[in-house]
Amino acid sequence: MHVLKFGGTSVANSTNIKLITDIFLPHPAAQKIVVVSAFSGITDQLIACGQLAEAGDERYAEVIKGIEKRHLDTTRELLPVSNQSACLSVVKQLCNELETICEGVFSLQELSSRSKDRIVSFGELLSSKIISGYLQAIGHAHTWLDSRQLIKTDSQFGNAAVVFAITNENIRQAIAQSQEALFVAPGFIASNEHNLTTTLGRGGSDYTAAIYAAALQAEALEIWTDVSGMMTADPRWVSNAKPLPAISYQEAMELSHFGAKVIYPPTIQPAMQMKIPVWIKNSFAAQDHGTVIQHETNSDNGFIRGISSISNISLISLEGSGMIGIPGFSKRLFEALANEKINVILITQGSSEHSICVGIHAADIQRASAAVNAAFEIEIAGKKVEPVAVESDLSIVALVGDQMKSHPGISGQMFSALGRNGINVRAIAQGSSEKISLQ
Repeated sequence: MHVLKFGGTSVANSTNIKLITDIFLPHPAAQKIVVVSAFSGITDQLIACGQLAEAGDERYAEVIKGIEKRHLDTTRELLPVSNQSACLSVVKQLCNELETICEGVFSLQELSSRSKDRIVSFGELLSSKIISGYLQAIGHAHTWLDSRQLIKTDSQFGNAAVVFAITNENIRQAIAQSQEALFVAPGFIASNEHNLTTTLGRGGSDYTAAIYAAALQAEALEIWTDVSGMMTADPRWVSNAKPLPAISYQEAMELSHFGAKVIYPPTIQPAMQMKIPVWIKNSFAAQDHGTVIQHETNSDNGFIRGISSISNISLISLEGSGMIGIPGFSKRLFEALANEKINVILITQGSSEHSICVGIHAADIQRASAAVNAAFEIEIAGKKVEPVAVESDLSIVALVGDQMKSHPGISGQMFSALGRNGINVRAIAQGSSEKISLQ
């Protein structure tokens, strides 16, 4: 069993869909599951539909018409005329459902997380149904899998957590009961215990593919995108960035967490647990080697695997003599942020316990400051703790490599390079694995 996932650019139009079928149909694996994203740009348009409807803006209907036209046109371009009617009917039906939901949002002028998940789910449903229709038209037997019925989650709409015990059993039964060797499934979408549609977070189609692969203990997971693997750095910023032929699970998680966009970070966890190799391949250059993410890599490739970064970061600092030797301050700080569902990207604390600072996305800074100041209102009033200090317009840079711990002086080289270029380091965090990140 191999699981192949194709991203939005890989299924952006009829030409690209034909291209990816030329990749997965001749694939030598005895059984294959093909997981697909929405057409490129469609998820953003679906989000816009919901937001316009919530705002009472009738232009949401125009956006839906544009989405419908694109999928109908793609169907007509892909399928022979004699095979079009059934697929066109499915596209029309799904778009009608989308319009009905948006009409409800428009009438109430309220877009709940539950409704938003239902709206954005149509992207993957439409793309997978069209690809399934194309395969049927060209005579390739397969089974379309409804990921909503198989992947079960909690009810945290927008970024649901998978209930793996139920999900794994559902997937195994679905595959065992089918006689086909080829399966097509929509990525990104799932459902809760009440069968309400949930989603796995932006980039969740990668995660969907990993869930299928882990449940079936697949031989390999292939993520097909528009780049030929992971790079040593972002080529938009670093002219001499090079592709990485191989990288460990831990290194890939570090790089993806700190801004590498090639793979969605949660994808790696299910594959790592089952030691399934993950290949990053280019749909438009299938002959390129790509990058394999696996349990161990050859140290001859270099002890520094790559440099990654995240922009638009803010640093919030909590300082005060009243923090010294008093247990529970860090817990209260992180509880205040967690209650606001604010993700902490970087943490550093002085050994004196006089201060602690965390890096968060700049978009969350106002909510974070208000939450922390409220949590320490008594201490601030008593002058034991200073009000939260905020620094913005920062970036996090991460230097990643499993073998760095065996090579002294790496941190010094990095700081020297930054110093020579007039870059001030505001905070540093380094784990025991000696993967360095700094801000």
